[in-house]
Order: sequence, then structure tokens, then C-alpha cells
Amino acid sequence: MESTEPEPEPSDLADERTHAETETGRGNRTRMDLDPDTVERDLVKLVLTVIELLRQLMERQAVRRFDTGDLTEDQEERIGLTLMLLEDRMAELRDRYGLRAEDLNLDLGPLGPLLPRD
Repeated sequence: MESTEPEPEPSDLADERTHAETETGRGNRTRMDLDPDTVERDLVKLVLTVIELLRQLMERQAVRRFDTGDLTEDQEERIGLTLMLLEDRMAELRDRYGLRAEDLNLDLGPLGPLLPRD
């Protein structure tokens, strides 16, 4: 059995969605701005954020191991050099994409910022 009602136009569907979001209180949420001109920068920002989180975790673990004396002098030297090189490379990548260190600290809403503030 065929429907006699005409198919809704795409603009009608958008109006219904906007109306439904407003009624349910979801209309005030921030939407993701998908701008083709900034996709690469936004992706780099996300990747660098994850790398920065891992770098900070590795640094804290290294400090704990330094404090407990678990490492040889050679190991301490290699870890220190590696962490310095990683930090320098991160700074280069941030500069290349016009990002600041603060730009990598995502706001997780009620949980607070992703990365601890220095």
C-alpha cells in the first residue's frame, strides 16, 4: 500500500529537528563546527593532545623511578634526553600548526581540564 503523503523536504526535516531540540532542551548545546579549512589543524590538535597527555604521564613515571632509585645513571640520562627531545618536537609541531600549549588542554566539562595546569 502506497503512502499518499508527500516526502518531506530536507529543509522541513531540519526545521523539525531544530524544533525538537529546542523543546527537549538540547538546542542550546554547542555543536561541532566542521570547517573543511580547519580539519587538518583540528586533527593535529587532537593527536597532539593525546601525545601530550602520554608525555606527561611518562614524565611523572620517570620522576617516580628517579626518586626511588630504580634506574641506573645511564638510564636516567637516556630518559631525560628522550623526554626533552619529545617536548622540543611537540613545541615545533604546535608552532607549525599555530597552536599554544594551552590549546591542547581539552575542557571535559564537569570533570575539569584534561591536562593538569602547570
